[in-house]
Amino acid sequence: MIRTDVREDDRTQPDLEDRYDVIVLGGGPAGAAAAAITAEAGYSTLVLERAPAGRFHVGESLIPESYWSLERLGMLDKMRAHEFTEKRSVQFVNEHGRESAPFYFDDHKTSPSNITWQVERGEFDRLLQENAEENGAAVRTDAHVMDVLWDGDRAAGVKVRLGRDRADRVVREIESTVLIDATGQSAFIANRLGCREADPQLKNGTIWTYWRDAERSTEPRDEGCTVILSGAEKKTWFWYIPLGDGVTSVGCTGAMSYMFGKHRGTAEETYMSEVARCPGIQKRIAGAERVYDFYSTKDFSYYSTRGAGDGWVLVGDAFGFIDPVYSSGVFLALRGGVTGGEAVVQALAAGDTSGTRLGAWQPDYKAGIENFRKLVYAFYSPDFSLGEFVREHPQFRSGVTDVLIGDVFKPDLDPMFEAMGDLVLAPTKA
Repeated sequence: MIRTDVREDDRTQPDLEDRYDVIVLGGGPAGAAAAAITAEAGYSTLVLERAPAGRFHVGESLIPESYWSLERLGMLDKMRAHEFTEKRSVQFVNEHGRESAPFYFDDHKTSPSNITWQVERGEFDRLLQENAEENGAAVRTDAHVMDVLWDGDRAAGVKVRLGRDRADRVVREIESTVLIDATGQSAFIANRLGCREADPQLKNGTIWTYWRDAERSTEPRDEGCTVILSGAEKKTWFWYIPLGDGVTSVGCTGAMSYMFGKHRGTAEETYMSEVARCPGIQKRIAGAERVYDFYSTKDFSYYSTRGAGDGWVLVGDAFGFIDPVYSSGVFLALRGGVTGGEAVVQALAAGDTSGTRLGAWQPDYKAGIENFRKLVYAFYSPDFSLGEFVREHPQFRSGVTDVLIGDVFKPDLDPMFEAMGDLVLAPTKA
């Protein structure tokens, strides 16, 4: 069942030491993953998070290559034991309601990753935090990080306010050898250092809600399919993500100026006006019941021009964020958390926690992000259709599927993007 509130902690917050080998800022997928890796290696690890898991969050659809990070974290049995909806494909619907053939993951290659999940993020994040604790990390979910402690140019710890009740709050300074920033789009360190750079083309916003008994296939192979639908004139697009308990997450994304301009009314009015302009969504939610409120978020795409420094490293959305159209967010967060955590373990073992050592993995990681970015640019180009591109260039169907499943950390995607031409350089219309 999807939660509508932030759940209260049902555990005692752990007492804290004055110093840790690793302090992780943020307990979302990237932070929990990094903490599990460093704690598993025997390094004292503290996770500082502002609130317990349970908040609504975009990023409910996992792409197949997330499997390998979950395997590394020892999370697969937990995922299989949970009642998350299984996802085996993704499908696209154009602005006229024409549906592409589903991109089935198991048609692409034989792999245990071909079945992934649609997750309720509050529950998924809780499982990841618990996994970090099981590996030995201390997790505080009542922590407001106020500042980084610097020793010259080296990050040396944090100043943090602990406690949820005003009467019980205390301010502590806690030292660290390495600080991992996993604060998501807050980008705690990058914003303070002025090294966050926005993508000038991808300034979008989203409104989403949840519907019960919306249309979904009864065929096991299609029941959990993610559907991406274009709105009229391609000014918006919708995600359609089947979750558990008969609930479907349906979100609408478009340019900030279009979604939240002065000509707009309430979030509900904007959302429903765009539903009326999208035949594919109208058909799917006809007869469904909206069961939760409307939520909104800004999906600004950005990256940090500096991803690490002496004693600190950025992971997940704190390092960079790409438009959510291809559901890459949690995959990249998990990948960055695991890879960044392993880099921290290696740096601590070598006694070298310089920025060069801590960020050595990031150029390859950013190259993978760029492969997502190029396909996002193509998607927002008004003359581009993924289905038509595959029909015209069947030799690149495998490459398209590679990106959709998250197999982006390899060089042989270049010919496909070359065939797309200028579309992958910048969209002509957001």
